[in-house]
Order: sequence, then C-alpha cells, then structure tokens
Amino acid sequence: MDQRVQQKAKTQGIEDTMSGGSAVARAVMRMVEGAERLNLRHSAIGNPPVYPTDTFPWAREVEAEWRLIRAELDRILVRREELPAFHEISSEVRSISSDRNWKTFFLCGYGIKSEEAIRQCPETWRILQKIPGLKSAMFSIFEPGKHLPPHRGPYNGVLRFHLGLIVPPEPEKIAIRVENELCHWEEGKALIFDDAYEHEAWNHSDQVRVVLFVDFEKPLTFPANLTNKAILNLAMFTPFIREGYKAHKSWEKMFYGAGRMHR
Repeated sequence: MDQRVQQKAKTQGIEDTMSGGSAVARAVMRMVEGAERLNLRHSAIGNPPVYPTDTFPWAREVEAEWRLIRAELDRILVRREELPAFHEISSEVRSISSDRNWKTFFLCGYGIKSEEAIRQCPETWRILQKIPGLKSAMFSIFEPGKHLPPHRGPYNGVLRFHLGLIVPPEPEKIAIRVENELCHWEEGKALIFDDAYEHEAWNHSDQVRVVLFVDFEKPLTFPANLTNKAILNLAMFTPFIREGYKAHKSWEKMFYGAGRMHR
C-alpha cells in the first residue's frame, strides 16, 4: 500500500496544483500522503480497482433514468465541435491529453457549478443529486481514435462513476483498463472504479463515445471520513481548480454568447 501511495504522489495531479518547492507545498504534500494511507486503512467498501455496481444502491437509480440524461446530451452535441478540449479547461490533464479528441461539458467540480450548463441539463442535474458526496460531474466525449495513456488520479479519497450514454457496440475497439481489469462501457450501465489505480482508456472506433463522468467521495469510516472531507474541501483553493474555473468561464462567455442553446 505504501508503495502505491508513493507512486501516486509522483504523478501529475497533486504536484501540479502546488507551487514547486515551497515549505507550504511540502507540508500539504505530506498531509495528503498521510490522508491517502488513512483512506486505504479505513475504507468502508474495500480497495478494489473496480467495484460491483450494487455496492452503491444509488447507481441503479441513476441507471434507471439514463435516457433523460441522454436526451439532454443529444441537444448539447448539436454543437459538439464547439465544446472545449479537456486540457483547455483542466491543466491537470495536459500531460496525458493535448489534442481536441477528448472534449468535455462541465456541470460542477469541487464547489464550483456551471449555472448555464445546469440550465441546459436540468434532468441530469436532478439525477446527479442522488449521488452521495458528489464532487464533480461532466460529460466526457472521446472522439474516434482517442487513446488516453496509462495514468493515475491525484488522490484516493474519491471514486469515479461512468454512465454509458453513447457507446458504439464495438467492445474490441472501445474499453478502459483499470489496473489488471479490462472493462467495457455499455449504454445505460454504470462503471465504478478507483482512479487512483493506473488506468488507460481508448476509443479506436470511427464513432464518438460519451459517458457521464462523476467523482464522488469514497465511503470511509472514522477518522478517515473527516480528514478526507477536509482535504476535498481544500481542493477548491488550489491553483488547479482556480485556473480551471477561469478557463471555463471564458469558454462559457464565448459558447453561450455565440448562440444560446434552447431546450
């Protein structure tokens, strides 16, 4: 476990959010590494790379309403070419993606909401409220040929939820590997995994693939549940989140000003 924590601490996520070399940055890194070790010891649901969907009863409730989410997505995709590349909004992903083949439509993230996006997707937003500890939510769009190389998330206090929305029926060409498990998205089905494990994803088909992409708090027991909430609440004050917010607001002005979307 300790080796896993040390490996992840060297990845792009946390380090990129801190100003290099300062005493404050080093103290924060030590605090986060300690929290990660605590999270592993106090998980209420174990620490597998991929979780059975029924571990989270709310996931079936979200699946049951997936067509409402898909309908709102379809309206957004009318302007697909205008959506931002993920790295244009999130500097954290620039080390793994720098082209326009991974696009996003952001709803919320670590205390920040897109009121415009929520207005466009009211049913999606209502359904997202079923997820305890929701931290971020967006549509994740893989254009044909997109391949994300192996990488790890910056912190193990959250889990990732994918809901398949547009998934071409070509599992031999479209998949995600989490640690040693090869998984396939399905339309209307949830996939829940720990992105702190190494993972990579690809769409080698000639069609677009879209999932609802959510991070939520990992269920933990005392005292890790308290320290984890504190760490996650601090995230919104990091340069990474602040810069992403500014970049997204700039994109919104251009997108909604150029031609407002209608329900």
